[in-house]
Amino acid sequence: MNQQVNSRGRIEVSLVAIASLAHDAVLRSYGVVGTVEKSLATGIANVFSRESRRGVVVRLRNGAIVIDLYVIVEYGTRIASVARSAMNIVKYTVEKSIGVPVAEVNVHVEEIRVSSQD
Repeated sequence: MNQQVNSRGRIEVSLVAIASLAHDAVLRSYGVVGTVEKSLATGIANVFSRESRRGVVVRLRNGAIVIDLYVIVEYGTRIASVARSAMNIVKYTVEKSIGVPVAEVNVHVEEIRVSSQD
């Protein structure tokens, strides 16, 4: 959990709350059409853990926030541009919302999806 302490008390933001912010932000990113839940340890699908939301894993490393995104990208988009955009929007959204710097946002492109032409 991330904590801020002042003279009136403390504010705690759970890793789940940070993951929810990141998930909403990444789905608004250009070229991202979805997320895939992945386990960092095994690379296979897993149930929700305390620090993740579907396709987003948030960890604290040496007091710094590290976010891993497992995304599905739209076919025909530039993958590097989509990944950079996702990194930027997630970092900006989380930092603006909780007022704490994000050390890393790592984007893992898991699938490429072709949208239907209908």
